[in-house]
Amino acid sequence: MTRQTRATLLGLCAVLAWSTVASAFKLSLEHLSPAQLVLYASAASLASLMAILAWQKRLGEFLPALRLQWRRSLLLGAVNPFAYYLILFQAYALLPAQEAQAINYTWALTMTLLSVPLLGQTLRRQDLAAALTCYLGVLVIGTRGELLSLSFSNAEGVLWALASTLLWASYWIFSTRDAREPVLGLALNFTLALPLALLWCALQGELTPIAWQGLAGAAYVGAVEMGFTFVLWLSAMKLTASTARIANLIFLSPIVSLWLIHLIVGEPILASTLAGLALILGGLLLQKLFPGRA
Repeated sequence: MTRQTRATLLGLCAVLAWSTVASAFKLSLEHLSPAQLVLYASAASLASLMAILAWQKRLGEFLPALRLQWRRSLLLGAVNPFAYYLILFQAYALLPAQEAQAINYTWALTMTLLSVPLLGQTLRRQDLAAALTCYLGVLVIGTRGELLSLSFSNAEGVLWALASTLLWASYWIFSTRDAREPVLGLALNFTLALPLALLWCALQGELTPIAWQGLAGAAYVGAVEMGFTFVLWLSAMKLTASTARIANLIFLSPIVSLWLIHLIVGEPILASTLAGLALILGGLLLQKLFPGRA
């Protein structure tokens, strides 16, 4: 098996795993509040990341790094996983899974837009065209095709979903300046985010007994969405001779995710979701494929 074949298989495994998480979010939220899901999923993710460090024989690096980098880790951990997933899970609690996951895919475009004020970059013409196309898709999804009425099926849910893209994009922009090794850095972030999630649940009165289905869902979300799959993706990116070839696999995820949402969660897939998702993916492809000029 060639390096590129191995990279493609690892990338596909990561994409398929990520395609399941929208369904897992929705099913878990039937038994947990958004804050509880953040708490228990973060604990599961931290356990998976520590297991990866143990497998890599790098656990000895953890405590020295924590002593040196706790301030950065606390700041980044407060954004991801704590605030980002708290807001994202709130969107999933209010919206059908198909709508929340489709809107969440606009984060890549949000990152481009935020790079203007945060990094001093210049928008290209295709960036503006992509923004109009993507956010038209959000409008189609949010209004369920009733564009002229501008009557959102759940305006609060749409706002939470869009807010999550702001946090996720901001996190990745600031992470570009983070020189830490990714797995160790994430483990540090989750270590310091966990007390924040615990405190938030305590303040909300949500440290209560929960059903085993909720714990199982949180464990899956933590391991797959936040833990092991990230390492699969990193491994694929290291093996490939073409980063773009692996990165393009991510466009399979929303399509597979919709099918799983219908199959597992039982949501009928709306025509407005398909149309809106097509516009969002079309906008992202427009930004990616055509060079354009500033």
